Amino acid sequence: MRKQRIAQTPRLSGRVALITGASRGIGLALAKALAVEGCTLILTSRNKTSLEQAGREVTRQGVRVVLQASDVRDPNSVTDLAATVRKTFHRLDILINNAGIAHTPRPLDKLSLKEWREVIDTNLTGTFLVSRALLPLMKRGATIVNNLSIAATRVFPNSSAYNASKHGALGLTNTLREELRPRGIRVIALMPGPTDTDIWTTLWPRAPRRKMMSPDAVANAVVAALMLPANSTVEGLSILPTSGTL
Repeated sequence: MRKQRIAQTPRLSGRVALITGASRGIGLALAKALAVEGCTLILTSRNKTSLEQAGREVTRQGVRVVLQASDVRDPNSVTDLAATVRKTFHRLDILINNAGIAHTPRPLDKLSLKEWREVIDTNLTGTFLVSRALLPLMKRGATIVNNLSIAATRVFPNSSAYNASKHGALGLTNTLREELRPRGIRVIALMPGPTDTDIWTTLWPRAPRRKMMSPDAVANAVVAALMLPANSTVEGLSILPTSGTL
């Protein structure tokens, strides 16, 4: 007698999630993983062409996907993004601050102010701006995930702006968690180790990518955390490759 396959209901069906930096890497992997679980998605990145390609890939899962090119460094752009979410959905259940960049490795005395500002404005100020703009749409049971990397707790020489942005973003994340705890909104610090994404083209072009984690592995860990009860005490996700150090 043949066994009948029972279709599983997507576990996050009905939830509305926004992902910044969603056109590639971990952001795109997160979008696909959440789509599989039934999330309605708002995807954003600076590159409109890449964002549209990502949208086509995610839409194949049969979920609703709203695309809006946005620059997390620009308060006006972020305000427009929040207005779109408010007008379209009136709420937000999951916010993933994923947008991030690095700079070419160089010692502090060789780092330009322009490079410093680009990294800080994207990785730290962008997280602040997006979180501040979207919080009014988040209610009890909602979750914020900030993608920080292991650079939030470690120091890598010749990456002063990147290190500073991630250490600062961890402080912001921890503060926000305490502020939102009484409101029943979870805040999770995502701190993945080396992951095979385009950022290594800037950080370390010859990095041994075969030893790194896949973006899908990181995305699956985030989805698993989102499945936990709303009152769970998950505060940080540290994910490291099984192959050890690079």
